[in-house]
Amino acid sequence: MKKHRLVSLPSLREAARRDPNCPISYLKADTKPDSFLVSWGQGKIFCIRTYGCQANVRDSEIIRGFLLALGMKETDSFAEADFILFNTCAIRENAENHLYGELGQAKDAYEHKPELIIGICGCVMQEEVPVKHILDHFPFVSLIFGTNNMTSFYSLLEEVIKKNVLLVDVRSGSTAVEEGLPESKESRLSKVSAFVNIMYGCDKFCTYCIVPFTRGKERSRKVEDILSEVNCLKQEGYKQVTLLGQNVDAYGKDFGDKYAFADLLEKVALTGIPRIRFVTPYPSDFNTKVFDVMAKYPNVMPSLHLPVQSGSNAVLKRMNRRYTREQYLAIAHELRERLPDVYLTTDIIVGFPGETEADFEGTLSLCQEVKYDAAYTFIFSPRPGTPAYFMKDDTSMATKHERFDRLKDLIEKLTAEKADTAVNQDVEVLFEDVSKKDPSMITGYDRHNKLVHVKGDKSLIGQIRMVHILESHTYSLIGEVKDE
Repeated sequence: MKKHRLVSLPSLREAARRDPNCPISYLKADTKPDSFLVSWGQGKIFCIRTYGCQANVRDSEIIRGFLLALGMKETDSFAEADFILFNTCAIRENAENHLYGELGQAKDAYEHKPELIIGICGCVMQEEVPVKHILDHFPFVSLIFGTNNMTSFYSLLEEVIKKNVLLVDVRSGSTAVEEGLPESKESRLSKVSAFVNIMYGCDKFCTYCIVPFTRGKERSRKVEDILSEVNCLKQEGYKQVTLLGQNVDAYGKDFGDKYAFADLLEKVALTGIPRIRFVTPYPSDFNTKVFDVMAKYPNVMPSLHLPVQSGSNAVLKRMNRRYTREQYLAIAHELRERLPDVYLTTDIIVGFPGETEADFEGTLSLCQEVKYDAAYTFIFSPRPGTPAYFMKDDTSMATKHERFDRLKDLIEKLTAEKADTAVNQDVEVLFEDVSKKDPSMITGYDRHNKLVHVKGDKSLIGQIRMVHILESHTYSLIGEVKDE
């Protein structure tokens, strides 16, 4: 077993202690590797496995940029790799269990190559219990770090290499915004569509959610830094950016401007990049000025993900969601009225502690009234350290699964009905990749973020083309590219 050095491992309670008067600092990240790491990286191969939301994907893009700067190459194979990194998600328990299963596979690679370095980062590593579990059960892991000290990656990696230790360095909630992170065309997962962070952290403290503990307090990037990044991506040929934040509506509140997100969205639209999306708004913070920007600029896509979580006021209160069913419905109806073509999606949790049949029926009726175009549905997964983890829960798992199936059937019906309306229509599609299931098909997304497949070759990737829709398969469409 490797000797381990514990630099920092805060508890969730520590992470929750925030000084509201602590100023947000704007720093230039130190991203230049020294000669030792550059020499070490030459000819070596890395593998990154990413779980979770777009924020995790963006974090992996940054780490990929760090590694490419060392002269390393990328692989999908554990067996080929000299460095394996798992970027983890803490939202649901099954993601954590998936990590443990993948670590078991990485162990085989380690036994054949003892010099292999295996690291873990991301949201799960901000939790004390999983880290201790890894220390006890996976002694071949060499490096553990969190979401708030990613820019220390080079110094952490160098210490692991030189001292052959298991290094644990997890920092509690950050108040820093670091610019100048490694960027290159190769560091982006896609050469067509890119994620752009506009802010970090969350201040909502929903009782089921661990994100405020793992990602720190809300802090916004400066407008000029965001616009500079978007303009660079446009110049490099990217066709779409997705603006990222745990709660994009809170963008700029640390500057004292409640309309800042709508203003930022308009400024990004004026860059002329062909497509703009954003995730994720929070209902009670949502400002309808955003609707005006969406309606005014055709490069802001007519799709909105607006999480509701439950259609019951009693459940929303226990969740510490800061809106009511009635307030949510008012926003949804105004959205449909002002942007009739909008594609509206949501998140819903089934089986939250204390949920009654009447509460669940409230969720079903809300879905029928809003008529979601799609929804991400989950059975409640208790996360250690959150208030919901300690709530009394008398509902059987069988009842939760039965409710989940009823909700899923309703959502699939609504989704299929909306998808069927696309058949025989012409839609604008941005093509992104070759289909993983059928190499003869090229895949992309229409303006509503609906997946579209067409017969074609790689020359379509990166193009925005009109496609005539031939078939609907509920969650995807089949079409043919129209002639120019």
